Amino acid sequence: MTDKHPVGLSIVVPVYRGAATIGRLVEALSDLHPAGGLEIVLVNDGSPDESGDVIRALLPRARVPITYIEHARNFGEHNAVMTGLRHARGAYVITMDDDLQNPPEEVVRLYDHARLGGWDVVYTRYAKKEHEGWRNLGSRFANKVADWLLDKPKGLYLSSFRCMSAFVVEQVTRYRGPYPYVDGLIMQVTQRIASIEVAHYPRAVGRSNYTLKRLVLLWLNLATNFSVLPLRIAVFAGAALGLLGMILAAFVVIEALVGVTPPGWASMMTVYLLLTGVQFMILGVLGEYVGRAFLSANGKPQGVVREVVTSPQVERLERVS
Repeated sequence: MTDKHPVGLSIVVPVYRGAATIGRLVEALSDLHPAGGLEIVLVNDGSPDESGDVIRALLPRARVPITYIEHARNFGEHNAVMTGLRHARGAYVITMDDDLQNPPEEVVRLYDHARLGGWDVVYTRYAKKEHEGWRNLGSRFANKVADWLLDKPKGLYLSSFRCMSAFVVEQVTRYRGPYPYVDGLIMQVTQRIASIEVAHYPRAVGRSNYTLKRLVLLWLNLATNFSVLPLRIAVFAGAALGLLGMILAAFVVIEALVGVTPPGWASMMTVYLLLTGVQFMILGVLGEYVGRAFLSANGKPQGVVREVVTSPQVERLERVS
């Protein structure tokens, strides 16, 4: 803790359909005693349940400083995390989910590993993930895509349960675009990154908020916001198909010269469909980049904050800072 950072650790939690678990999480976190003290930042990302009412009821009796931020609508997990990071005051910031699958008792160990080891970022990894099978498969695929597209340490598992220094938080939150991918931003800032193994619990209530659609959108954010590799793949695909077309054209000329009857519709339509399919793929990749650039240029918001409410202890932190 320094004069610039009135608290040692901030914990940022994006909340979506967390009414049944957020109270238990806050209670467990309030029992922790990290070096330099603790604050909690809760971002209600347009949750359709009673999460906001539950959090508001927690504030008057909070035992630690709590900042409650309400998004005007649902913007997505990474957008909510970015909003929370901008309100965090800690020398280090931990992000974690609201579903109690990230063990609160691992928070101090994660914080101490980053603080005492001088790491900019420390990720967590799990011996066993207690997600549904398709979700685990999607996570592995997302991490494999990140290996290809991001300049990250080989084999590093990208988890939403992570600890960042205030230096990294300051750099990451400079990004104002509408499609943030927190891990991609981290990799652009630092390579002083470590990881530790922690426990992972089964979901306490309900099912995961991540649907297949949300995972696909997350992959698109990763692929089109932090790498030009898809464009390069499109170029190579176009070049390869162009070369194939030249070879097939040569065969057609030779067949015409020697009087061999062309093979007919089957071969012609095969080549035609192959070429047009790749062309549409390339156009789709280009369209995704252009569309995102258009929305960014037109000021699509990363997040819209409707309201910020704090517990009484936050006033003391603000006086110190």
